[in-house]
Amino acid sequence: MTLDALGMIETKGLVGAIEAADAMVKAAKVELIGKETIGGGYVTVMVRGDVGAVKAATDAGAAAAQRVGELISVHVIPRPHSDVELILPKRNK
Repeated sequence: MTLDALGMIETKGLVGAIEAADAMVKAAKVELIGKETIGGGYVTVMVRGDVGAVKAATDAGAAAAQRVGELISVHVIPRPHSDVELILPKRNK
């Protein structure tokens, strides 16, 4: 499967991550592919879709996370290598 773009938002705390995820899927046509709990309270949520949609989604998600919690990092990879798919959370539909 080819990824168009991968967007990630990392927060400290679950509330900010949930708020970011909610804002991302409401702001643009992206697929929420999962979350990773890193440890020490760090949580990363990930979306994918076309580059413009992922950028808009991560912008909205970052703003939402900052309003309710601690935003650590935001990053968009426009065209990740296909091998990146191997380490992403699997989503059952």
